[in-house]
Parts: sequence; structure tokens; C-alpha cells
Amino acid sequence: MATLADIIESHLKKLIAMSGDEIEIRRCDVAEQFDCVPSQINYVLETRFTPQQGYVVESRRGGGGYIRITRYVVHGHDSIEEAAREIGSRIDAAKADSLLLRLVDGGILKRRTAGLIRAIVKDETSGLEAPLDQMVRAKLLKALLRLAQHS
Repeated sequence: MATLADIIESHLKKLIAMSGDEIEIRRCDVAEQFDCVPSQINYVLETRFTPQQGYVVESRRGGGGYIRITRYVVHGHDSIEEAAREIGSRIDAAKADSLLLRLVDGGILKRRTAGLIRAIVKDETSGLEAPLDQMVRAKLLKALLRLAQHS
């Protein structure tokens, strides 16, 4: 069963998709629409629309204030290399999953390829202690992304 946060997230993502990757909303209007407190909208924005998930959220306070949500998608041949730089020397599982989803959304990876990469990385890092799991995950993820780029 979907939570209120899931429903708000889905609604905002539909608006973004329909508007060409950017929307401006008023937090109080969205809260009123979903009969919730404005802090619920803040929660959704802070947890579901992060840079790691491919979003930039800007806000302007005051009477004429707004919240602008921009979705950025990775494009071009250098995107795998950009992703490798973003990964760095360590990455946790949640950030790795978000990165793979962004690459799928950007048309860089096929959903099946991303699923295979995720399964391999998960299998190879299960049971490892932190921070070793994050280091192994980063190395594997970069290697598999580069391999996928050339296949």
C-alpha cells in the first residue's frame, strides 16, 4: 500500500515529466491538495528529490515564494565516466541504486543491464563489513559500468 509520501512523490514526478523536467510549486498549495502539513512536502523533497536521484530543488521563501524542482538526466558518451567520477572510491548501496536508476532514466543503460549490475554488486558485497563493502562496491560498479559501455 502506498504511503502519502509515495503518492506525493508520484504526483510531483508526473508533473515534472509532463512539463519537460522542471516545475515550480508552492509548498502550501501541494500540502492543501493532499490534505497534509507542509512539513510532509519538505520530507518528500528532502528524501525523494535529491541530487543523487537526479534532482535539484531550489526554494524561495516569502509571500511570492516557490519551490523549483529540476530533473537532470545524464546524456552523452561521457556519462559512464561522469558516473565513475561520482562514485569515487566508496559508495553505499542506496547511492549505487540511485545512480543506476539515473543511468536507466537517461537511456545510458538498459533496465536489464542495470538489474544485472545491481545483482552482481549486491552478491559480491554481501557479508562484507563497512567500509570494505563500500570500497568493493565502488570498484565493481565502475568496472561493470565501463564494461557495459563497451558492449
